[in-house]
Amino acid sequence: MRGRNVLAFGVSFLLATAALAQSAKSAAKATPVFTPAADLKWTDLDPVGAPGVKIADLWGNHATGAYGAFVRLPAGFAAPLHTHTHEMKVVFVSGTYIQAPDGKPEVRLGPGSYMMQPGGDYRHTTRCDQASECVFLIESGGPFDLKLVEPPKTPAPK
Repeated sequence: MRGRNVLAFGVSFLLATAALAQSAKSAAKATPVFTPAADLKWTDLDPVGAPGVKIADLWGNHATGAYGAFVRLPAGFAAPLHTHTHEMKVVFVSGTYIQAPDGKPEVRLGPGSYMMQPGGDYRHTTRCDQASECVFLIESGGPFDLKLVEPPKTPAPK
């Protein structure tokens, strides 16, 4: 039994050493990335038919997979009750972001605040205070989506 423990320790040690060496090799090859604010490429992110919502990918691609990006909501923006597939980690840069989890009091988050929003069935509304636009940094392990809890109502024919 003791020999088995020594063998298991040895194998674990070798694997950990190899992983650390690979990690150090990858880090040594990394080059810094600098993106001045003036060089951000803002594109439309029209989650619920609300013009003016913009996104600027920093790494990855918000439409296809894991990403990090700045998002800009116009002052007064509001999204009805919805969910997202993937967890999001968010740091607020400007404005006052307002989220109301389904059936719970709203939460107001200003510059410097942090939010981790679970993916899946976490139902909530989103707003940006009327006083100024909201800008935040978002990181997610999967593509951005916004799934409305109730589909938008189409106007009745006249």
